[in-house]
Amino acid sequence: MKQGPLTENELQWLDDTLEHYASDNSVIDVSELDGYLTAILSAPVALEPEFWMVALWGGEKHIPQWRNSRERDRFMDLTFQHMADIEERLVDFPEQFEPLFGEQELEGQVFTVIDDWCYGYMRGIGLVNLPPVSEQLQPAYQLIALHGTEDHAEEVNALSAEQFESNIAALPSAVLDLYQYWLFYAQQNTPQPKIAETKVGRNDPCPCGSGKKFKQCCLH
Repeated sequence: MKQGPLTENELQWLDDTLEHYASDNSVIDVSELDGYLTAILSAPVALEPEFWMVALWGGEKHIPQWRNSRERDRFMDLTFQHMADIEERLVDFPEQFEPLFGEQELEGQVFTVIDDWCYGYMRGIGLVNLPPVSEQLQPAYQLIALHGTEDHAEEVNALSAEQFESNIAALPSAVLDLYQYWLFYAQQNTPQPKIAETKVGRNDPCPCGSGKKFKQCCLH
């Protein structure tokens, strides 16, 4: 697998592929994928790839019918490469961490879209039972939840332009603070890795949908 940030063309390919196979149950674009992977890396409980890769599509019933193995393998390779790049920034270069927000053009103006990223983050965090967030970090968590859950849609729509811009600026720090908080929690505890509900044999097809044997794919 290649290392380093994905190119613009690779990100666009991921975005197009997600859009092509999207459903009401899945991650829908590369911005939401970025938030989803960031949450998985931030969670204090380790999530096995065969679990979160299936959850990305909304369950086994929604895993794409890939056009061919090349498309399937490229999607997985780019996803893991992007995830490794996010992790490197979270761990070693937090000053370079930047959520991959989307953009929308309206009446000749380009606006930043953060809701998709936050929805992805909340989707990823929802895969684990989180410990309570400290009172000090409640504002950080609530900032992401505000833009990442449908329950707050009216509240988001009522934000002024200044408040929205302030939330955009505050979000990277909120993500980093939560990452450090859950990292500290994980270091103080020994949670067991999250595994798929169905036990997968080493020689069984990998549940992520790659078509490879489990021992040759997500087992490692």
